[in-house]
Amino acid sequence: MNYDLNQFVGQKEEKNATYKALRKLLALIDDEQRTLILAFGAILINSSLILLGPVIIGRTIDQYVVTKQYAGVLTNAAILLGIYIVAFGTGYMQTRLMGGVGQRTLFKLRNAVFTKLQELPVAFFNQNKAGDLISRVNNDTDKLNLFFSQALMQFVSSIFLMTGAGLFLLFINLPLGAAALSPALLLWVFTKATSAWVKRKNALNLKSVGDMSAEIQESLNNFKVIIAFNRRDYFRKRFDEANQTNYKTAVGAGLANNVYMPIYGISANLGQLVVLTFGIYLIATGYFTIGLLISFLGYITNFYNPLRQLATLWASFQVALAGWDRIAHLLSLQTNLTTIENPLTVPTSSLLSFQGVSFSYPNGQEVLHNISFDLERGKTYALVGPTGGGKTTTASLIARLYDPTTGTVLLDGKDIRAYSAKERTQKIGFILQEPFLFTGTVRDNILYGNEQYQQYSNTQLTEAIHNANLEELLERFEEGLETKVQTSGDAISLGQKQLIAFMRAVLRNPDLLILDEATANIDTITEKLLDEILQKLPEKTTRIIIAHRLNTIESADEIFFINAGQVTKAGSLNDAVDMLLHGKRVS
Repeated sequence: MNYDLNQFVGQKEEKNATYKALRKLLALIDDEQRTLILAFGAILINSSLILLGPVIIGRTIDQYVVTKQYAGVLTNAAILLGIYIVAFGTGYMQTRLMGGVGQRTLFKLRNAVFTKLQELPVAFFNQNKAGDLISRVNNDTDKLNLFFSQALMQFVSSIFLMTGAGLFLLFINLPLGAAALSPALLLWVFTKATSAWVKRKNALNLKSVGDMSAEIQESLNNFKVIIAFNRRDYFRKRFDEANQTNYKTAVGAGLANNVYMPIYGISANLGQLVVLTFGIYLIATGYFTIGLLISFLGYITNFYNPLRQLATLWASFQVALAGWDRIAHLLSLQTNLTTIENPLTVPTSSLLSFQGVSFSYPNGQEVLHNISFDLERGKTYALVGPTGGGKTTTASLIARLYDPTTGTVLLDGKDIRAYSAKERTQKIGFILQEPFLFTGTVRDNILYGNEQYQQYSNTQLTEAIHNANLEELLERFEEGLETKVQTSGDAISLGQKQLIAFMRAVLRNPDLLILDEATANIDTITEKLLDEILQKLPEKTTRIIIAHRLNTIESADEIFFINAGQVTKAGSLNDAVDMLLHGKRVS
């Protein structure tokens, strides 16, 4: 399955994709209905109060200012003040309510994205850069937060104001109102024609932000290598390329997002010019009053000012849609490592069997071709072969980090796909060449994913470590279980990290333990100690050792040579050495 996130909707699908994205976007706030109703109510009241202003001002001019009845002017001024105070309160209320909606939506969305990331298989992370995923979790979701907390209510408020102002204009004088609103039709055509272009520009910008984050993260993670080879120039060059791309897409997105403002501004000025010209003519012919003209100008302002605001909000909406496309694409992915129901169980004495297994990575060449072999309970197996021959791939299939392209892997006579992730990881332990630890303590990392000892005190856990013959490894840490561990820095060595990973795997008491170059960064004395611990594992435990150093496979019961897509029994250690030297099978 291809998990590449860098895919965009084709132009023919753009319209349908936008509508689908909008429906899914609004579905995020389905459980906020009560808050939304209150916010919409506040908007309706706020818009209605604002629309009363021009009517009162026009009537005041015609009835009181022209006739010099200043008491009426003061009374209406007081009424206007009260209206504007209430409008201020409702405006604050809608902002407060929607701010909460935005933050809650952001919280739920980030949780959904992070939960989805944990459900996806290893293949997904091999095909996508961590920096781009971080950008989706942080940057893209924040674009949606801004839309829900600010733009959505402003958008609705602007629509209410525009609709109300437009109706008032047509009601006061139909010909003058129609003439004043005519420039808005041109804006509608322009906006419809450019929306897809604006969205694409913002999508490219968001992608470039993700790419730049990925470049920075990769360079910082490997900064020791950059320093060791004195290649800061390479770091600068790669960053400059990513930064230049981001700059160009940001300029393009900025241009697209601001293209509406001047067009909408010209239309507003044109509408006001039409009102003044036509209105003065109507006054001169006796069909209009000065008060009505002032009211008309007020409603024109209430129509075109929200329209100008909509120009900015529409660009914000396109940014949110572009961000949502990137997030929705991620959320729509499904793991290909599904659990099958009601599998057949084959009676067997083998713990694990490969039956006609072939495997190839996405868009890559076949790594394993139609291989079959069995692993017996309690034995030690060694996988040897040249670099890139397929040893780690074979181990990954055994641990079900991937599924075979064709063929079946059986665990205890049952298709390995029938086991839940919890059942499988309890049966299979995996120690990587470069183990990953979490920031915390040795205790935190030893107990990671091990529910059996979660409630143990340090004393109880130390006793369990002693019973598993791991106490000598724990003694390598000055503060024992409370020794601090950091994912970055040199607080502990790579060898110590491997010891922690070793203890973490052995304490789970797995039926099958895979060691992928697990002793590569450990001194000879410690390696011997680990070998002694492996020999003391329960008799039922099957061990698979992947190693380049031949001394680590001397005690193996059976050796498999893996190369060119084939897995072959190597026979003796001397045969394995000959295979490694010549890179081929022996007859």
